[in-house]
Amino acid sequence: MIRVIRNLGFFNSILIGVFLLLWISVFLISGLFGAYAWTLLKIVLPIIGIIGIFLNIILFIIFLIKKKKYSKLLVNFIVNIIFTFPLLMTMNIIPFAYPNDIERVKPSITVKWPLDEPTVVGWGGDTTKNNLPHVIWSSERWAYDLVMEPYKLESNDNEDYGIWDKEVYAPVSGIVVAAYDKEADIEPGSEEFFSMEGNYVYIKIDKTGTYLLLNHLKKDSVSVEVGEHVQPGDLIGRVGNSGSTSEPHLHIHHQRQDPTKVIYPILAEGLPLFFEGIDGGAMPIKGDMISTN
Repeated sequence: MIRVIRNLGFFNSILIGVFLLLWISVFLISGLFGAYAWTLLKIVLPIIGIIGIFLNIILFIIFLIKKKKYSKLLVNFIVNIIFTFPLLMTMNIIPFAYPNDIERVKPSITVKWPLDEPTVVGWGGDTTKNNLPHVIWSSERWAYDLVMEPYKLESNDNEDYGIWDKEVYAPVSGIVVAAYDKEADIEPGSEEFFSMEGNYVYIKIDKTGTYLLLNHLKKDSVSVEVGEHVQPGDLIGRVGNSGSTSEPHLHIHHQRQDPTKVIYPILAEGLPLFFEGIDGGAMPIKGDMISTN
C-alpha cells in the first residue's frame, strides 16, 4: 500500500480514495448522502478532472521545453481522466440509472392520476430505456413526463399540443408547501427557460410525510395556496410549458426531502411513485396510453 501511494503521489491517492468512497456511498448507503455523492460524481468531479487535464497539458509542454522528466504528470493525467469518466453518464453517452432499488427504497406511494383525459406517458418507469431524462438523477429517479395527443410536433404554438391548458388535479391528500405560477410559458423547442421547474405545486403527503412535485404548469393557472389542504381530485392548476421543457407536458415525481429546503433541486432522494385507478400497470412506462377507470 505504501508503495502504491508513493507511486501515485499522496494527493492523487487521496483523490482516488474520494472517488471510490463516493461510488461506495452511492451503491451501499443511498439516501441523501447517496444523492450528494451522485451529484459530486456526475458534476463536480468531472469539472475538477477537466481543469486538471488542461493544467497537466500545460505543464507537460513546459516540461518538454525544459527537458524535465514528466512521468508523474502522466499519473496525474490518468487520475484526471478517471475523474472525468462520469461525465459520459451525465451526457447520456453511457446511460446509467441512479442505483436505487425500487424494492428497497421506502416509502413508496400510490396516488390518483392527475389528469382526467387519455394521457400518454412521455417518459416513465424504472429503466434508462423508458425514463432516460429522469432515472439518471437521484431526485427524479421515478419521475414521469405526461403528454396528450397530439405531441412531438414541430409547431412553436403551445395551443397546438394536446395537453396544453388541461386541468391538473391533486393526486393525493396533503398540505401545499409551495405554489408558484408567475413564470411565463416558453415557446416549444426554444429552451429559453427561466428556471428548471417552471410553475409548480408541491404537496406534503399526509400518509408518508414525503413530497409530491408537479412542475411546468401554466402561468397564472395555479388555484391553490401554500398551507392549503388538498384532497385527491381537487383542481390545483393547468398544464403549461414553463421551465426547462421542450413542449407542454406535466412533470410529476415523489421525493423524501422538502423541496423548499433543498439547496438545489437535484439534491434530494427520489422515491417510487405508483398510480391507482388506471388501466395497465401501477408504474406506467414510456409510450403507455393511460385512461382512468
